[in-house]
Amino acid sequence: MNFSIVNKKTDRGILLPVITFIILLFVQCTPKHQVASSFQTRAIADHPDKGLKDYYKNYFPIGVAVNMASLHGPDSALIVKEFNSITPENDMKMGPIHPSEGVYNWKNSDKIVDFAVSHHIKIRGHNLLWHNQEAAWMFKGPNGEPVTKELLLQRLKDHVFAVAGRYKGKIYAWDVVNEAVDDGNDTTQIYRKSNWYNICNGPDFIEAAFRYAHEADPQAKLYYNDYNSEHPVKREKIYKLLKKLIEDHVPIDGVGMQAHWKLNDPSPAELRKALDEVTSLGLKVQFTELDITIRVPHPAPAPGAAPQAAITPPGTDPGYTPELEARQIAQYKMAFDIFRQYKKFITNVTFWNVSDRYSWLDGRGGGLMGGAAAGLNAPRAVIKAYPLLFDENRQRKNAYWAVVNF
Repeated sequence: MNFSIVNKKTDRGILLPVITFIILLFVQCTPKHQVASSFQTRAIADHPDKGLKDYYKNYFPIGVAVNMASLHGPDSALIVKEFNSITPENDMKMGPIHPSEGVYNWKNSDKIVDFAVSHHIKIRGHNLLWHNQEAAWMFKGPNGEPVTKELLLQRLKDHVFAVAGRYKGKIYAWDVVNEAVDDGNDTTQIYRKSNWYNICNGPDFIEAAFRYAHEADPQAKLYYNDYNSEHPVKREKIYKLLKKLIEDHVPIDGVGMQAHWKLNDPSPAELRKALDEVTSLGLKVQFTELDITIRVPHPAPAPGAAPQAAITPPGTDPGYTPELEARQIAQYKMAFDIFRQYKKFITNVTFWNVSDRYSWLDGRGGGLMGGAAAGLNAPRAVIKAYPLLFDENRQRKNAYWAVVNF
């Protein structure tokens, strides 16, 4: 199967359904072990020791989100072979690392940094400010009353200087502010009404966080990170935020597009538009939390119509069927085709978790919800989402070969 069928100058928005159809026919008419071998033969024969990082060495670093369990056993070997960048999944977020005033939990984050340094792997810091997994104590004054804006910003400064300062020279890029843009369709409501926004009576905390991060580590690249950044309404809100930061001479280097995607979302046109808008501001892009769930909900019902059940009903796991596999292959191929075309603007692509053995989406309604990576207290009923390039046995899936055979 030749996945180089699409010329770089061709409109993939037109050909993607054709590609999906061809892949689907191929997968359904071929035994599964034969499907795998058809993708693998050339790559394994030519480059038996290559990983994702090697295939993309002339494009951008390929990263993965890790937790403490990933640093040991089979996952650690897979990380070292395939990736040259890592992001701590939870261990550097404000709540876990700074649970009370003057108290820091450095143990896990130090081990992750040490693992990366010892294997010559780049490190992305995630994150310095987020409305989820926040440190609740920061919002209370000395006597239990609501904190003032001035004290909150001072605490933010102390936190940023402590965390970014500790890893200065080791972490090359930070997600400084995470998900500060509102999700709604009201185009006049740009910012999420978080504790940070409400106490600061506006978005001043965003600018402050970037300035503090730059002071703490002037060499680190600083990113604003968010999800659904390809969707038109939110895309324009993010653009307005970025434009304002640039006009105010705030030290920001780029945008993290989380890329928690579905088999039918985003479209090639939406992805290109989002990239074009960000890069028009002179900013770089990192795809920071990439996964593609196999769960596909029905389109929203027309006004007044009864909602339809999801194609994959909540609470069920139909498995990784040939049809879903074919659609996932096509979506991954589409994404990486576009990534390579924008390589001069993209400075990292990071997958959110190592393999289908564990994904944060498994505890999120089977991945139907999409959006941001869940907090630690999210429901944990496991419904597999099969969103990554490695299967539950940590073996390369057919989607892997669609990504690297170009």
